[in-house]
Amino acid sequence: MAARRLVDETGTGLLGSLVGVTIFLVLLLVSVQVLFDLYARSAVSAAVFDAARIVAGSDAAANPSAEVDAEAGAREELGRYGAGASFRWDVTAEEVSLTVKVRSRSVLPAALASPLGLDVISRGAMVRRERVR
Repeated sequence: MAARRLVDETGTGLLGSLVGVTIFLVLLLVSVQVLFDLYARSAVSAAVFDAARIVAGSDAAANPSAEVDAEAGAREELGRYGAGASFRWDVTAEEVSLTVKVRSRSVLPAALASPLGLDVISRGAMVRRERVR
């Protein structure tokens, strides 16, 4: 009876196993991409806020190159991401606004990353200008 059961069930789990392993690998790939993307977005957000805060500082008004210095510091903080980053400053008398766009690296194929919005990281910060009273 045991020999008969082995013969009847030979190869029945192959397709299910292949589908299960494939689904597991896809979910693992997506989770790695989500973790990588969350880290990159938080690093870009921190660099953007730091650069905007530096330009909004009370001593930045006396320094005409404050934006250039803050942008250079943000590029250095971002490392390889900073090389291809685009900075858009909007400095008024009341506030400093900075928007940075960075091309994100992806472990997913471009056909999947682009429709999900994982190919570009766009972060902004708005900081009120400091004034000496």
